Amino acid sequence: MHDIRTIRDNPAAFDAALSRRGIAPVSSRILAMDEARRAKILAAESAQAEANKAAKEVGAAKGRGDDAEFERLRALVAEKKSQIAALNDEAKAEDTALTDLLMGIPNLPDPSIPDGTDEADNVEIHRFGTPPTLDFPAIEHFDIPAIRPGMDFETAAKLSGSRFVLLSGAVARLHRALAQFMLDVHVEEHGLTETITPVLVREEMMYGTGQLPKFGEDSYQTTNGWWLIPTAEVTLTNIVNGLTVEESYLPRRYVAHTQCFRSEAGSAGRDTSGMLRQHQFEKVEMVSITRPEESAAEHDRMTSQAQAILEKLELPYRTVVLCTGDLGAGMRKTHDIEVWLPGQSAYREISSVSLAGDYQARRMNARYKPEGGGKPQFVHTLNGSGLAVGRTLIAVVENGQQADGSVVLPTALHPYLRGKTKINADGQMI
Repeated sequence: MHDIRTIRDNPAAFDAALSRRGIAPVSSRILAMDEARRAKILAAESAQAEANKAAKEVGAAKGRGDDAEFERLRALVAEKKSQIAALNDEAKAEDTALTDLLMGIPNLPDPSIPDGTDEADNVEIHRFGTPPTLDFPAIEHFDIPAIRPGMDFETAAKLSGSRFVLLSGAVARLHRALAQFMLDVHVEEHGLTETITPVLVREEMMYGTGQLPKFGEDSYQTTNGWWLIPTAEVTLTNIVNGLTVEESYLPRRYVAHTQCFRSEAGSAGRDTSGMLRQHQFEKVEMVSITRPEESAAEHDRMTSQAQAILEKLELPYRTVVLCTGDLGAGMRKTHDIEVWLPGQSAYREISSVSLAGDYQARRMNARYKPEGGGKPQFVHTLNGSGLAVGRTLIAVVENGQQADGSVVLPTALHPYLRGKTKINADGQMI
């Protein structure tokens, strides 16, 4: 959400920043609603002052026996009370309408990110490793002989429908090992606080991180009003919802491994083969809560933490900074990390590390008290995948595939697999 005072102070700059996202000027509409709201508040305050004055005079009129004046003043007080109630209701309605408008406007893009219309305009800023040169035709994860026995889409479709998968045997074990490996690296090497969170949240938590009101169709809601989280960004970020913390509390750095749920609305026909895009999946999510002056450095730090997982797994990747046309609505700046998938002969997203600035904090009313005193300030929030577990599994098996149908597993995972180093062509871990 945006600061109305900033818009009042420089509406042209606000419109110019939004224009980078292709959004038409909106400040005049915002300021008109703001002026109407403030006018109602001022009118209510004036009416209250008149009512207070008349109320004081009622007793004096009664005391001097001026019955006519007494009745007039009493009627005036009653009239003003009714007027005040109506004005307050109108001001509240204006305030709600203004808040709803501000809630639906995307974050302002960081000045440092490139302009553009779509992913083709994203800019590569880092690359690691070289895509493997195979002496046989690379195939996608679901067709690799070692993987086929443990990746069952047909049974999952019987159980739940399309875009679900049933993992078993060596593939399920590999999936579990990847999540454990990611958590251990983030906790032991990166200093993040491991957290176990609910996957069902109240509606206001989805508003807090920006999934609502605009993107409700992308998530699932239960019949009693809870929402299934699309990522642990929702739960981890909302830890500070409604709080004013001491500056010494910051930064807070969390990591959680959770189930995630997305309806994938609008993605019909995209990545329908395999487990690249699922309704239910697992992710290791990182969230940081910082002071404003530390958030840019924290963004780079979190990006390096996500990259470190891929480097330890010896997976080639590249990192891009998203252009304005590809930037998520709630984010100021995003780094996408794309891993090389030999089966598709392409780099595909495996992590997005994003800086929201104070956009989410304003929605959540999350602040901190400066150590030197002064007015509480909004915190800055950041989030990033560290990593998507299923997509990492895809990358591991596609990059490790061998001509005989087996899959060689990364050295970093061997301790998590009791010394096992590969999955043979029959789907057995050996």
